Amino acid sequence: MNHSPWVSVEEATSSLGVSEKTLQHWREVGYLKPGTHWRSSPVSNSIPWQPEVIYHLRWCREEMDYWRAQDAPIEDIAA
Repeated sequence: MNHSPWVSVEEATSSLGVSEKTLQHWREVGYLKPGTHWRSSPVSNSIPWQPEVIYHLRWCREEMDYWRAQDAPIEDIAA
């Protein structure tokens, strides 16, 4: 069993309750920071020349909680 805090896009979308497009949008606007909330995995199971993005679930959840506490409509800030 893998105990890494880093999970695939599929696991992240399921656990966080948002779409892949929303996660990508949050990366692009800076809500999710590279190296902290997400990073490129060195191995991709899909396209060999395109690294797969993986997410740190706990830190992503903490970021979502932060924006909710600021009264930001985080669920509405989606692509």
